[in-house]
Amino acid sequence: MLLAIDIGNTNIVLGLFRERELLHHWRVGTRRDGTADEYGILLKNLFEVAGIHPSAVSGVIIASVVPPLQPVFEELTNAHFRLAPVVVGPGIRTGMPILYDNPREVGADRIVNAVAAYETYGGPAIVVDFGTATTFDAISAKGEYLGGVIAPGIGISAEALFERAAKLPRVEIVRPKAVIGKNTVGSMQSGLFYGYLGLVDGIVRRMVQEMEREPAVIGTGGLAHLILTESETVQHIDAFLTLKGLQIVYDRNR
Repeated sequence: MLLAIDIGNTNIVLGLFRERELLHHWRVGTRRDGTADEYGILLKNLFEVAGIHPSAVSGVIIASVVPPLQPVFEELTNAHFRLAPVVVGPGIRTGMPILYDNPREVGADRIVNAVAAYETYGGPAIVVDFGTATTFDAISAKGEYLGGVIAPGIGISAEALFERAAKLPRVEIVRPKAVIGKNTVGSMQSGLFYGYLGLVDGIVRRMVQEMEREPAVIGTGGLAHLILTESETVQHIDAFLTLKGLQIVYDRNR
């Protein structure tokens, strides 16, 4: 089995694959100061609950946008699985040309998202990923990574309101009953939800205008199901797009 590890700024998402079938998946909080031993214990507990023995893992692939944690998980992989992981980065075979001014600047998660989107939905395509940042990535009809957009994530915006406005509380990000809020919490929730909905649809429409023909638009990330079900531009919601991309990239580097 393949263990795919996506290390993000807010969450670490792990998936266990048999061939292309995702058997188990977990989402845990990112701790930048976590050690290989600490994350190893956490992973061991997750495996035990799922009834999986570490010896069943025959390969590991890692994508990280948190540089301090990449060597931690490489150490963990060597210690607990006796395996050298495939790490998404410069020199890895993705099968996708990166038409960015500096390809090294593109986050590993954005690359594997693009690979999975093109493999699954064809091209051209746009991927909207609701993570710590909200990212938009464009893929050409020929399977080239064209570039994209990076916007502050909805969680960052919610925290900024709480931290920078003395009278505003911290609120849960949910779909409000109405756009016009009748109290402070409702007004903030409406601004966050419909504000980001408008941001997504507005940016996607402008990206479409710059592409060769109408693309498939795929949403992913932790809050995708909450926000994007109301979107007028997102056609598919694929919660495990990044994990699927890691599995595809691993196959291309065996």
